[in-house]
Amino acid sequence: MIEFDNLSKSYGGFAAVRGLSLRVAPGEVYALLGANGAGKTTALRCLATLLAPTDGTARIGGFDARTHPLEVRRRLGFLAASMGLYARLTARELLRYFARLQGVAEDQLEERVEDAVRRFAIGDFADQLCGRLSTGQRQRVSIARAAVHDPPALVLDEPTLGLDVLSGQAIYDFVADARTRGRAVLFSTHHMSEVELLADRVGILAGGRLVEEGTADEIVARSGEPNLARAFLTIARGAA
Repeated sequence: MIEFDNLSKSYGGFAAVRGLSLRVAPGEVYALLGANGAGKTTALRCLATLLAPTDGTARIGGFDARTHPLEVRRRLGFLAASMGLYARLTARELLRYFARLQGVAEDQLEERVEDAVRRFAIGDFADQLCGRLSTGQRQRVSIARAAVHDPPALVLDEPTLGLDVLSGQAIYDFVADARTRGRAVLFSTHHMSEVELLADRVGILAGGRLVEEGTADEIVARSGEPNLARAFLTIARGAA
């Protein structure tokens, strides 16, 4: 469902992503790890059609992000920390707006919106202006916006950023439910506990390259370290 084939992205003489190839199947949750500057966000933005790769391809459902961007966007729910909310819309109004943008039929619109309100526990502030929401509330609304059209692929860049434990649990439940319903989920995080809780497979980026891939247990075993956090540090430092 989600595919990178030898994808590279350069800015002048700097290679942010170099020859990235990976797959995320329907019903699979894949965690992409890397230190700041490793290339995670750049790769995800290429997949989401926000950046054009220098070489190689990124695809969703067989559609190339560069040559068929609209088809990719229809099949993708994308969350990035840099994506803002319209301050003068309420959370519920914003969800309606984005559901329409994604082609949700009018006779299904309210059901989809209310399902998102319930799923992400935003009912207590759904009718407040987005500009007046807390950081955690805004993050929950952002994720609800990405998922309101129920896409087959989800790309989540730091999905629990700014969330407390209870709010984060709503995101964990959503990811687990998406897996059960056959969605492909690719997420980046710095929290190893989230990886161990959610991910079927893990990829580690360093210097723009995929330097390790496997289940969390496989990566820990190959590293010789006692846990995933230590394994990540060893692998990332060794590849630097």
